[in-house]
Amino acid sequence: MSASIPSIELHSGDLPEGIGFADCVAVDTETLGLKHARDRLCLIQLSAGDGTCHLVQFPQGDYDAPRLMALLRDPTVTKLFHYARFDIAVLSRYLGVTCAPVYCTKIASKLVRTYTDRHGLKDLCRELLGIDLSKDQQSSDWGAAKLSRDQIRYAASDVLHLHALKRKLDEMLVREGRAELASACFQFLATRARLDLEGWADEDVFAH
Repeated sequence: MSASIPSIELHSGDLPEGIGFADCVAVDTETLGLKHARDRLCLIQLSAGDGTCHLVQFPQGDYDAPRLMALLRDPTVTKLFHYARFDIAVLSRYLGVTCAPVYCTKIASKLVRTYTDRHGLKDLCRELLGIDLSKDQQSSDWGAAKLSRDQIRYAASDVLHLHALKRKLDEMLVREGRAELASACFQFLATRARLDLEGWADEDVFAH
């Protein structure tokens, strides 16, 4: 089954006025690479789980996005990620925001899908939703002034299914008695991201 993308809206620099995401917004980021200090934030994807994706593209070095920043800081809106650890650190580094509250589908998957070591977004969508995502554009130039149609479709697919995955994973967390443990992990993510940014990315501070 192929993932369909009903609606994608591309914005420059910030969200326009009047867009709402209810009480939960799916969020993802695209950067030039995987090193926070070196590889700049290029794109943020957001979806309310309604089949529409909003993409915010940043001109190089310009991160003045007050409406987007207000959304990410809003304590009444859950920010829903897949591999939140990376995205939260990126958003802190470039927008100066600490996202809260948050939910990470990758952490939830690791807590309940203990029968597999495959916890990527593509794996989750295939097993839990019957959707086959394409990852062909995962490594591409997100800093380009004009994104290709394939890049835009790929970016949107990273957030369009997170709400449906959250519902499935929440059921499994409750079934296995691990919802409270998941919540505690989500609350620690801001600290984990700060450790990454301040030099402890590869060191386990809890180790002997």
